[in-house]
Amino acid sequence: MRAVETRGLTKDYLVGSLLQRKKRALDALDLEVDEGEIFGLIGPNGAGKTTTLKLLMGLVFPSGGEARILGRPLDDPEMKQQIGYLPEHPYFYDYLTGRELLTYFGQLFGLSREERRQRCRELLEKVGMTEAADVPLRKYSKGMTQRLGIAQALVNRPRLVFLDEPMSGLDPIGRREMSLLVRELRESGVTVFFCSHILSDVEQLCDRVAILNRGKLVESGRLSEIVDVSLRSLEVVVEGLTPELESRIAGSFQHSRRQGPRCHISFGDSADFERTLPFLVESGVRLVSVTPVKETLEDHFVREVKAGGRE
Repeated sequence: MRAVETRGLTKDYLVGSLLQRKKRALDALDLEVDEGEIFGLIGPNGAGKTTTLKLLMGLVFPSGGEARILGRPLDDPEMKQQIGYLPEHPYFYDYLTGRELLTYFGQLFGLSREERRQRCRELLEKVGMTEAADVPLRKYSKGMTQRLGIAQALVNRPRLVFLDEPMSGLDPIGRREMSLLVRELRESGVTVFFCSHILSDVEQLCDRVAILNRGKLVESGRLSEIVDVSLRSLEVVVEGLTPELESRIAGSFQHSRRQGPRCHISFGDSADFERTLPFLVESGVRLVSVTPVKETLEDHFVREVKAGGRE
């Protein structure tokens, strides 16, 4: 059974005040998300990512096509009991505390008093909000609100979690903690479906990704299937390379730059570097690091979006 499956999912909006016309936000989306995986949906602004999540959550209704979550239709109450959702811009009741808000959501899911108490304690600790548990939400920063939003999406111990820009507003420590939490969810068997503009996080976390552009699916699959993993170049950092020695090996590398006592050299392939290395060692040059440079998800994303055009 698929965790998420869409067939021809389409959404049109009416735009314009007098002469209304249809604007297609999502165009015949076919998507499959397997249970137990981390799936990333990426695309430029206006690509249809948030529209896709709103359709799956039942917040807006499709103009065409269909979708199923955990093998059930989108309006199935039993299915909704088994999912969690963090919107892109979570907005909660300002005069409740973090603990009170999680207790409220626990009540909506029918948890007993003891279950609510235990679950609140676990989640506040998990997202690093224990010290702010009894502070009113109106005093929370954006990052604190985001952390609480993540906690509320997990109150019911969902089988599937939808996260829209989960890293938004988080500092580097918060982003790292969020990454660890997402991995922990997958290890416990939870499926994670998330949208993000931070492509480095998507590349590190996701088992599979889908790229949307102008409402259409560009491609979907494992990163190893989408991104060209062949070696582009080698970035080599050395110390003790004099200008004279550098001029003697100038024909073997693409370009170089100096940064204090170190020199950063880019070799076109490993063969050029292997031919040059003995000379560098014999000349007393110290090798600091060797870094293979390959195509990143961001490189691939930018190329595909530019090729497809964007508004």
